[in-house]
Amino acid sequence: MVCVCYHSNADGLGHDRILFLVPCRTGLAVATFCQKINMASGYILNRGALTLGIHCQRVCRNVSLSQVREKKRWMKTYTFLMAKKLKLEGPPPPTPRSQQPHWDYHAEVQAFGTRLHENFSQELLKTAFINPCYLKAEQQKRQELGVDSETTALVLKDNIQLSEKGASFTQSFINDWSRANFPNVPTDGVESIKRYLTSTSVVTSVARNLGIEDLTMSAECPVPDDVLCSTFMAVIGALQESSGAERAGFFLRDFLITQLIGKDLFELWTVVNPMGLLVEELTKRNIPLPEPRLIRSAGASTVLPLYIVGLYSDKKLLAQGPGETLIAAEEEAAYVALRKLYGYTENRRPFDFSSQQQQQHQQPIIQSISN
Repeated sequence: MVCVCYHSNADGLGHDRILFLVPCRTGLAVATFCQKINMASGYILNRGALTLGIHCQRVCRNVSLSQVREKKRWMKTYTFLMAKKLKLEGPPPPTPRSQQPHWDYHAEVQAFGTRLHENFSQELLKTAFINPCYLKAEQQKRQELGVDSETTALVLKDNIQLSEKGASFTQSFINDWSRANFPNVPTDGVESIKRYLTSTSVVTSVARNLGIEDLTMSAECPVPDDVLCSTFMAVIGALQESSGAERAGFFLRDFLITQLIGKDLFELWTVVNPMGLLVEELTKRNIPLPEPRLIRSAGASTVLPLYIVGLYSDKKLLAQGPGETLIAAEEEAAYVALRKLYGYTENRRPFDFSSQQQQQHQQPIIQSISN
């Protein structure tokens, strides 16, 4: 019996075909050998394709398609030139959010009040975002284009009045709130707290976190800090006219006064002579003058010594403080004593930012729990 054996190269293109006649027993061995050759060549082809990043797809026995992931020769040079250009020229200038796609100013203004859960008058709120510098810049652009200012006048009103009204209300509210929550702090301390809360850095930080910067209509981009600060005060004035002084006070309490959390009194209030101030406060309260005493020390003869000084009044310990020198430890002890006198200690009760209705509702619950 004769067996016909056929072998084709594994590349699928039909090259190197072999056709021969062999006896049957020998033909089975030859067929097995040819099958192993096909498997080995297919394995080598697949490994090479994976190494070179070529994807081969076997369509039929004699035809195969290959897909190669190419990188153009010009891509490397182009990428290098673009990176060099960016390094020389710097990043592109910032563009206002209103000049970017997917922006609806009227919808954003309406969503601003809804997001903050406040009822604003839309006309007042839009006026609060219009700064005088924006109006001047628009008028100057129209004059440069030769447009008649009378026929195409801007029917817009700036936020100067709202900003002044909001600033005065903010000053009075913070002053009253500080007096109510820190009755023992002197006038200089209250003024320092008020100065910190109304500073440009704090107000602009709050305004940016509330999204006021994107809605502010200014001549410059990014919006300068002073313009953003006046815009925030104008928003306060618009809220006061829209919803009343109570809602404006709650707004300041929730977003501006909360910036005091984690702040120390003497970070906001610079005291040159703490021991002299402590003597004045104790004299007003008819308390004997303090006497500094060294309580303990460590490493006095080393590079980093430690001294702990205590202040005693009428044989009672008022406060104690550490320091690298005796003078520094005495000043720190005076600061600790002043914090105790003013009720601004580190372990004081947290600020109560809840409304009066919530406080009245919580009082009977607290009493029932305590009983």
